[in-house]
Amino acid sequence: MLFNKQTFSYSDLSNAIRFLSIDAVEKAKSGHPGMPMGMADIATILFTKFLKFNPTDPAWLNRDRFILSNGHGSMLLYSLLYLTGYDLTLEDLKNFKQLHSKTPGHPEFGHTVGVETTTGPLGQGIANAIGMSIAAKQMQAKHSEDLFNHKIYCFLGDGCLMEGISHEACSLAGHLQLNNLIVIFDDNEISIDGETLLSTSDNVKLRFQSYGWEYFNIDGHDYQQIEEALEQAQNINKPVLIAAKTKIGFGSPNKEGSAKAHGSPLGKEEIKLVREKLGWPHKEFEIPDNILKAWRKAGTKNLTEYKFWKDEFAKLANHKKLEIERIYNKELPNDLTNIFAELKREFTTRQTNEATRKSSGRVIEKIVDYLPELFGGSADLSESNNTLSSKHQIFNHNNYSGNYLHYGVREHAMASIMNGMSAYGTHIPYAGTFLIFSDYMRPSIRLAALMQVKVIYILTHDSIGLGGDGPTHQPVEHLAALRAIPNLLVLRPMDSVEVAECWQIALEYQGPSILALSRQNLTFLRTEFNEQNLCKKGAYEIIQEDNPQVTIFATGSEVEIAVKAAQLLQEKHITTRVLSMPSKELFLKQDSSYITQFLCNNSIKVAVEAGINLGWHEIIGPHGIFVGMHSFGASAPEDELYKYFNITAAQIVQQVITKLEKKHD
Repeated sequence: MLFNKQTFSYSDLSNAIRFLSIDAVEKAKSGHPGMPMGMADIATILFTKFLKFNPTDPAWLNRDRFILSNGHGSMLLYSLLYLTGYDLTLEDLKNFKQLHSKTPGHPEFGHTVGVETTTGPLGQGIANAIGMSIAAKQMQAKHSEDLFNHKIYCFLGDGCLMEGISHEACSLAGHLQLNNLIVIFDDNEISIDGETLLSTSDNVKLRFQSYGWEYFNIDGHDYQQIEEALEQAQNINKPVLIAAKTKIGFGSPNKEGSAKAHGSPLGKEEIKLVREKLGWPHKEFEIPDNILKAWRKAGTKNLTEYKFWKDEFAKLANHKKLEIERIYNKELPNDLTNIFAELKREFTTRQTNEATRKSSGRVIEKIVDYLPELFGGSADLSESNNTLSSKHQIFNHNNYSGNYLHYGVREHAMASIMNGMSAYGTHIPYAGTFLIFSDYMRPSIRLAALMQVKVIYILTHDSIGLGGDGPTHQPVEHLAALRAIPNLLVLRPMDSVEVAECWQIALEYQGPSILALSRQNLTFLRTEFNEQNLCKKGAYEIIQEDNPQVTIFATGSEVEIAVKAAQLLQEKHITTRVLSMPSKELFLKQDSSYITQFLCNNSIKVAVEAGINLGWHEIIGPHGIFVGMHSFGASAPEDELYKYFNITAAQIVQQVITKLEKKHD
């Protein structure tokens, strides 16, 4: 037993969670008390008897991860963190949902110590947990079971299981036989609208058994059943789902088992009744010393194992130890800059016209050996995305040391799994699909940007240039939509050299990045080697003019069109400057003198991009010229499409001349 000569019961420990949660929600006049009340018994057994953690070293590599996928019940997690001794105070709990508090309405990664990932949109947490499970399995296979032998625990609710992302992610977890994953389903049969029978009648057991999971059904308020199920789950050779029948709002005489306990404070009168029913005579936010001491003791239960782990880690060969520390400290290898310089020199020597997706594949081939933390994948498009190199090993249940995962046609889960891998702390995940399918990934991309985790999305077939697949596959609004997400870098390179530079930027950036890459071959334009990474400025001159009459900004596949237009304008004695703009975000982060030299002059501003014009007026102003898309695409060969939609050098020239004539009238 963890506790000797107990002066309390497990129900006392559970009630500490319940009443901290109830009181915080009531004080905030907002929140979800029902889930913490219903899951408190399970959380008590998990944290006091099974979960491996150390509040004095929250970043311990071999800690178990605990993910609260039904993040609306965040006070459950905050109460546990406070009770077990993390850097969270009673005052923090009293400030639940208040500005700048450590206890926001949903758990936020990097904001509150002990929170492993940001959960809010339902289903994201379980997919993140599966990403962490994959990362943990690979670290164990690559290093040793003594150093990496932890579990990934996840609480989820009915809403998580209704969201489609849970199907994608859990199907993949079963396929991979992730036996370090234990998920506990808060099976309370209540959603905000009422009973879950209003909207679902799934057989959860058959669903998860069909995925290849182990399934247990328990009473979520029976401590013995909870403990036995968790004990059995420790050594099962597949992922485990424990469906726990619970009562939402447990202990509330008038709201237990109903939607009334879901998303609103119980109210002062009801809270008095709960205190009476559960035998909790203590004041708001008051935890008796013996109960708090018991919880704090639970927070120290893994210190012996922690010290053993530290000793084992210290015995590692120095180069292995330094590598793990480098990766976990988010540092890149010292020689990576030289590797990219070599790549650029090779590309400049070759000067090959090729699709930027193919150039990206060449970069991956070069850097895989230098970055053991790099973990690749694709949503069933490895050959099209050029994400799989000859040096990769496939990650599967026969080879957990692999560094490339076939996600299958699961874009939404893929993006969320990558978030989990990155938040785990030892991986830089990248994966590919077509840019159009970023629509399926967008919720996870947004959360990656919110968490500022390093994830790299290889999004190919980035314009009407993909040709005959037509408007269902031709992204016209996607670049603008993705640029609207704060903290997200959208990188659209024009040739091989820019691809290398954009890859380097993505690896160095502490946040998510998108490489938007072409299907079609593009003209090689960076013909002179330059060791400097010009793309880091976001935009730079590829045709220089000191006092231009025209300044053209272009991205990706349209830069070569801008260059042709400039040549035609120069023939007409119209001085023209051309800037390649691989990243609008990076350009607008430069110092004002760099930006104003291109934007604050009398030249006619032109933007060229095979997408919609949303956001471009920030660059070209209200009177600038935009040459791009104003509708959906069409099915035809790429050359015909560019002519049909008037994204041509001739169109640029015509509009510039018309503008100049009006200017001189």
